Amino acid sequence: MQNLGKIILFSIAVFQFAWSASVEATVSSSKVVQGNPVQLQITAIGDQAEFPDIQEIEDARILGQSRSDSVSITSVNGKSSRQNRTTLLLHFIPEQNMTIPSYAVVVDGTTHQTKPIKIAVVQSAAPKMQNNAKFSLQMLAEKSEVTVGESFVATVYFLFADGLRLVDNPRYEKPTFEGFFVKEVQEPKTYRKDNQNVQEIRYILTAKQEGNYTIGPAKVNIPEQDSNTKDPFGIFMNAEWTKVISNMIPIKVMPAPQSSDLIGSFTLKSSVDTHEAKANKPVNLTIKIEGEGGLETFEISPYDIDDVTVYSNDAKVQIDAAGNGIKSIYTKSFAFIGDHDFTIPSREFSMYNPKTKRLEKLQIPSYEIKVKSVKPPQSPKENTILDTGAEKENSSSDKTQIKYKDQNEFTISWWMLVASFVFGLTVMYTLLTGLQKWKYAAGKNRFKTSEALKILYPHISKSIEVEEMVRKLYAKKNGDKNIQIDKKVLKEIMEQFI
Repeated sequence: MQNLGKIILFSIAVFQFAWSASVEATVSSSKVVQGNPVQLQITAIGDQAEFPDIQEIEDARILGQSRSDSVSITSVNGKSSRQNRTTLLLHFIPEQNMTIPSYAVVVDGTTHQTKPIKIAVVQSAAPKMQNNAKFSLQMLAEKSEVTVGESFVATVYFLFADGLRLVDNPRYEKPTFEGFFVKEVQEPKTYRKDNQNVQEIRYILTAKQEGNYTIGPAKVNIPEQDSNTKDPFGIFMNAEWTKVISNMIPIKVMPAPQSSDLIGSFTLKSSVDTHEAKANKPVNLTIKIEGEGGLETFEISPYDIDDVTVYSNDAKVQIDAAGNGIKSIYTKSFAFIGDHDFTIPSREFSMYNPKTKRLEKLQIPSYEIKVKSVKPPQSPKENTILDTGAEKENSSSDKTQIKYKDQNEFTISWWMLVASFVFGLTVMYTLLTGLQKWKYAAGKNRFKTSEALKILYPHISKSIEVEEMVRKLYAKKNGDKNIQIDKKVLKEIMEQFI
């Protein structure tokens, strides 16, 4: 009966897992070029799903919709579970920024709500093709004059008309960008504008040094179908290759102010995780700089504080195209370890703002850190035979005790000397014969705390185990003899990042 009860409970659990209902709404893109369609997908998991009747989303009319059902069966360790999935697809063209509202979907008699989704509609700067042209390749730059260190976006547009028949994929050659740091922006975007197809590829360029430069051209080889030659069955057709070359763009790079550390429009935020720490425990400082402009070449130099150990991780820099410019986010952390109160000094950076044509300042404030000292363990008081007070009261008794003490100490010292000599003779052979093996084991297990800290600290947030090991290494490096480190565990953790 007990086994039967377990089987019934297990079956109920599997049934509930397999048939647990849920609803989710997603879109094909949350940012779309004006005039292009968006696909809204509402997925319901459950036996029976009832979708609302949606004819329009805000002012956008539904252009088409479809519904599909599917069943998936999953087997884990010989145990199967089944899941029913019903999907509703809706197609519409948003004309302006909008928010897809929350919709109520009834699944197995229970009503579920989807989450609202924001849609951003953007304008395309893609140029137009000439009349009757089948394809075109053009390049546009956001700016024609920049300052050293300033970033901007250059975009290549491949335009082609409807009905273009290709034998193979076009072969693209990216432009040359002499004098600039270059970063390609994710994947190419494809959309329609003014009854033509557009594929755009964007590049983020950062000027290296002053001078006059020319970027481009981009090139593409297009394999059109040759209608004049084909096999007897009319299936295979030869390719007629056409090479298209884009325009070239002159860029003037002006010198930057000598005292400028950054070029752009940025804000700086910093924080410490604590203002009061225990001795030899890390205090973490996090610095975040973000705004318009490039930060890929910027770096914050290390801190130098007397009697304080400082570690830092590699800076993380995220750069994305935003509209006609770029946005950067720079994040860096420092760890400070000391056994007394200390001050993290303030830091200041100069920033040349191309918008205002002025030199501005970004500042990391100073932080006062209080360190709680650890009391050293008290050593036990030595037991003595003589008592000072007793000595004053009875001098004859003290003499007897002194004599007894001297004799006892002599006897113990002689015995310890003999025992040590005998013990040394006994173990000498073992030490000599095992010396080479001991040296090998010591060399194999030896590790440098500073090297382990340098490897593990950048990964301190990866897991609790890594964080705990870093804290132990910090304490051991600063002389805490109570810390015991399992060398096998340390080796296993370090191998994850070497």
